[in-house]
Amino acid sequence: MSQQMTCKAKISRQLADAVWEVRLQLPQAVEFKAGQYLMVVMGERDKRPFSIASCPSNKSEWLLHVGATPDNSYAMEVLDKVRADGELEIDAPDGIAFYRQENTKPAVLIAGGTGFSYTYSILQQHLRVSPERPLTLYWGAKSLSDLYLHDELERLASQYEHFDYHPVVEDADNNWAYSIGLVHHAVMAREQSLPECEIYMAGRFEMIRVIRDDFVAKDVPLENLYGDALSFI
Repeated sequence: MSQQMTCKAKISRQLADAVWEVRLQLPQAVEFKAGQYLMVVMGERDKRPFSIASCPSNKSEWLLHVGATPDNSYAMEVLDKVRADGELEIDAPDGIAFYRQENTKPAVLIAGGTGFSYTYSILQQHLRVSPERPLTLYWGAKSLSDLYLHDELERLASQYEHFDYHPVVEDADNNWAYSIGLVHHAVMAREQSLPECEIYMAGRFEMIRVIRDDFVAKDVPLENLYGDALSFI
């Protein structure tokens, strides 16, 4: 059940060239499920969704990863409001594509750009409650500099036996140890039993549409696909 509230807000750090971390202090503890999002209330008819990047174990302080380029007024206006007011009105939590932690199928997380914040929340909860369940995170971006938590994810992959991290970039030099190209092509090339996996994904709507169509053509059941964008495409 979502609720509207005013949170203290600040930009806590710059994560990449056009990505900022926003830290929200909630007025009271609020429970949410990994992979859910909040709506930033900019006006009566203007609510803007952002994934909660935090682990659900943190009920009073939430993090957002806001990707904002100068031509993206949708997100830039939210950052400007944080800078000017030091607070945000939010409506939360929302979303039906949350992590099904009671399930036992191998999980695959697919993120494009700052869609990573959705998968990062799921990853943190997964490692907290069921680290023995196989999980692979695929993060697609233009270049290594856009993978703003790359080092931490490599560290977690070396620490947890059943967690595999596989980033995919469009441009890389000869030292790049992972895949180059489209993120879901790497998934299809590496996952031999994709129809048996539970797949969570976030990114631009057109990316999610292509992934859905290509995976269904590879016999992945629609009910195994989770992503709030699927409700709109």
